[in-house]
Order: sequence, then C-alpha cells, then structure tokens
Amino acid sequence: MVELTSLWMPMLVSAVLVFFASSIIWMALPIHKKDYLKLGAAEGPVMEALRAAGLAGKAAQYMLPACDPHALKDPAAMERFKQGPWGVISISSKAPSMGPMLGLWMLNLLLVSLFVGYLASHACKPGEAYLGVFRIAGTAAFLAHGGNAMCDSIWRGRPWAHLPGALFDAVVYALLTAGAFAWLWPKAV
Repeated sequence: MVELTSLWMPMLVSAVLVFFASSIIWMALPIHKKDYLKLGAAEGPVMEALRAAGLAGKAAQYMLPACDPHALKDPAAMERFKQGPWGVISISSKAPSMGPMLGLWMLNLLLVSLFVGYLASHACKPGEAYLGVFRIAGTAAFLAHGGNAMCDSIWRGRPWAHLPGALFDAVVYALLTAGAFAWLWPKAV
C-alpha cells in the first residue's frame, strides 16, 4: 500500500492538467458549441414568464409538465403531457461569475484526484508498473468524470446528442489523470 500523502504531486498535477484541458476543450474545440442553444426572440417573453411565476432568484430544477403520479389519471394533465413541450429547467439563484465557478471546478478536480489517489494507493504498490497504475487511476478518473453523463440524459433531460461530448471530456480527463499518476507514482524503496 502507498501512503496517500506521498501522492500529493500526482494529485495536484492531474488536477492542473485536467483544468487546462477542460479550458481548451470548452473554449477552442467545436465539440460543445451547440450544447447550450439560444432562445432568440423568445428569450424575453420566456424570462418574463419565469419572473412572473416567481422563479427568479430561486435556485431549483423544475420539470414540465409536472410529473405527479396522481395527475396521470387526470384528463387535463394527460393532455398537457400529449401537447408538450417537456423539459427540465434549471434556475440559478444569482448570475454566473466565472471566477468562483472556476475555483469550484478546480476544487472538484482536486477532490477527484484525491479519491483517485485513495483508490490507487490501495490497489497499487510502490514501484508498480506504469501501466498498472495507469489502468487503476484511469478507470477511477473516468468513472468520476463521466459516470453520470448517461444519467443526465436519462433523468434530467440532457439531449442524447450531448453524451458523446461528455464522454469525450471524461476520456481526455481520465487519460491525463492516469498519465500523471503513472508518471509520478512512488518508486519501490
């Protein structure tokens, strides 16, 4: 077993690598350009309707039409389901601010690296071969970064067309994490 404290360098390096890779993927590559569409001329009326409904400033997710099991027997509710649209609306309590969001993203990456390190420290011994560490760290990192991608499409209404992009991100992040851990893995004493 490897002491978790001896893995601070691969944890930090992997988090930094993934942070910069995510910036490049999201800003420079076209893969996520259509993930968030604009409402165009409908934006004003939709925002006004959300404000009129009292949803401004209330962080929550709303499903429409509302999914009440008892309502499925109500003809009016069934008509709403037939007519659509169907969706999930995420409302934030305040305007986004990139500084705090990027700080939280980095914290998330450090936590992922911490747990990847924890798993690898129990699965790999000091001096483990590069590929052995790579396999364990990469699998754990892929599960952390991409394990919920399909669930978002199943349960939260994320378009299935976004799944390949989310899995691409997860694979890149996992490969970088695995490479950092395998490269900086403690040698046998």
